Amino acid sequence: MGKVVIMDHPLVAHKLTIMRDKNTSVKDFRELVSEIGMLITYEATRDLPMTTKHIETPICEMDAPTLAGRKFVVVPILRAGLGLVDGVLRMVPAARVGHIGMYRDEETLEPHPYFCKMPKDVAERDVLIVDPMLATGGSAAEAIGEMKKRGCKHIKLMVLVAAPEGIKFLQEKHPDVDIYAGALDDHLNEKGYIVPGLGDAGDRIFGTK
Repeated sequence: MGKVVIMDHPLVAHKLTIMRDKNTSVKDFRELVSEIGMLITYEATRDLPMTTKHIETPICEMDAPTLAGRKFVVVPILRAGLGLVDGVLRMVPAARVGHIGMYRDEETLEPHPYFCKMPKDVAERDVLIVDPMLATGGSAAEAIGEMKKRGCKHIKLMVLVAAPEGIKFLQEKHPDVDIYAGALDDHLNEKGYIVPGLGDAGDRIFGTK
C-alpha cells in the first residue's frame, strides 16, 4: 500500500489557515498555493536517489552528495493544479512539466481526460501529479491511470487538502501511489465539496468567481 503523508508542520498549518479564510485575496491565495507547494515538495522528494561528485571547497577536496539525476516530471491536473507548479519548480528547477486536463460528465459525474501532453520520455521519469484538492478522488485516479497507460512506474500525488473519502478511493484504485497532503480534512458534503475545505481552488487561484 502506498503511504499517506499528512504534513504535520506549523508553517503549512499557518498558511493553510490563511487560504481557508474566504476573505483572503486572489493574489495572497495564489502565492500561498505556491508556498505550500514548495513545502510539500520538500517532503515528497525525500527519497530521491543520491550519488556523490568530487568537488573542491575553499578548504579541501571532498566527495559531496548530489542528486543521482533520475528524471522528474510534475503533472498538474488542469486547471487548478497549475497553481502548484511554480512551487515545485522552485524546489526542482530541472523538472519537466506535463499537463492533463479533465472534464466531468454532467450526468454520471465521471471524469474524462480531454488533454494530455507529456515529455516524450515520461515513462522513464518520476511523476508528481499535483492538484490542490483530493475530494472524491475521481480526477486524481483518472490522471494516475493515464500516466500508467504511458508506462509510468513511479507516481506520487501531491495535494493541499484531502478528504478521507478521496484517500480511501485512491488507495483502492491505485494502492501503489504515495499521497502527500497539506491537511486531512473532515469529510465531503452532499455536493462533493471538502469540509471545512477552502472552496473552489481553481476559482480562488484565477479569480473566476
